Amino acid sequence: MGEASAEQIEKSGGALQAGDTTGTGGLQQQYDAQLRGTSGTQVYAEKAGLTAEERRALLNGGRRVLFQVDMKAGTPLKTTLDPKLQQLAEDILGKVDPASAIVALRPSSGAVLAAASGPGSNGYDTALLGQYAPGSIFKIVDSLAMIRNGMSPDSTVDCPATLTVDGRTFKNAEGYPAASLGSVTLRDAFAHSCNTAFINARGKVSQAQLESAATSLGVAVEAPALGAGAFLGSVPGEASGTEHAASMIGQGKVLMSPLAAATMAGSVAKGSPVSAQLVLNPDAGDTAAGAETAAPATPSEGASASSAPAPAKSSGTPVTAAEAAALKDMMRAVVTSGHTGFLASVPGAPVAAKTGTAEFGKDNPPKTHAWIVAVHGTSRSPCSSRKAGSAPPSPVRC
Repeated sequence: MGEASAEQIEKSGGALQAGDTTGTGGLQQQYDAQLRGTSGTQVYAEKAGLTAEERRALLNGGRRVLFQVDMKAGTPLKTTLDPKLQQLAEDILGKVDPASAIVALRPSSGAVLAAASGPGSNGYDTALLGQYAPGSIFKIVDSLAMIRNGMSPDSTVDCPATLTVDGRTFKNAEGYPAASLGSVTLRDAFAHSCNTAFINARGKVSQAQLESAATSLGVAVEAPALGAGAFLGSVPGEASGTEHAASMIGQGKVLMSPLAAATMAGSVAKGSPVSAQLVLNPDAGDTAAGAETAAPATPSEGASASSAPAPAKSSGTPVTAAEAAALKDMMRAVVTSGHTGFLASVPGAPVAAKTGTAEFGKDNPPKTHAWIVAVHGTSRSPCSSRKAGSAPPSPVRC
């Protein structure tokens, strides 16, 4: 927060005056009217010619009040954030140079326990507002659509080294294990993130089915319970050719924020769609007078500057407990045989995870967004971490 700008004063409709302190971003700006309270007014009679000392004496009592409106203190904003986890997330990101974010939430309630954006985001709320291609973490959505078409983690899929669609060649990440090429289980293709296997499924999984699966996991839908400005993802309902193929590996026009990624992972952990919540008392004060939803700062590198399609009002057919169990089975394989073996030693319930990278820009080689989502039980915090312009994600504590 800071001193009100001329533009804020003009837009406040008289609620703000020069010298007033007001919110300048985030929740502080969005709920400024509630937090600021209202000023008081007092009209009193005073004899002419009083000395400064006599006037001070009147201010301490004894003056004749003609009219008075008492000031009202602001109403504190209550959030779901866990201060220790929030500080931990910020401390971790403080060492990361590129734009970065961590979001942690509790699946059982949807409570957002941490939502931090690193200093490399340059003031942009990467955690809640970022719009980035999710890469292979989107294979969670693909897999749900494939399961709904009759497949299971043990179903066989074809994972060639390369695949050409309408003249565009797709390949797996560098270092993809040769033992997991060819005819493999869906679980194995997921654990090692075989791009070609999931692109191969494009003929059996329509773009509309991808969109439906995403909304079933709480992605690309409105978040009325959140109480804060956020981007919950965007998955086009129509795409064909190379664009549909790219959607199968979380690129093309598919976009997510770290909050959306954590919501998706949380829905798997819970076994039903998670509705994220950050502000517990959004209606405690009047946020209409003198308050506006904070406009995001300039997007960090690689963020989408275009306007994503409006989110759906509500999720599609909700993910079921059986579907979520199958997805969690495959996410567990990412820990036991895939890219996140470092999570195998986490105490307590088994950790399940998925990593992903997505290329952006025109550099050669191109820069990448790196992602990881992880779940730990159903009441603890699944987290999503996103780092721009980096190599694949390194271990993140959540």
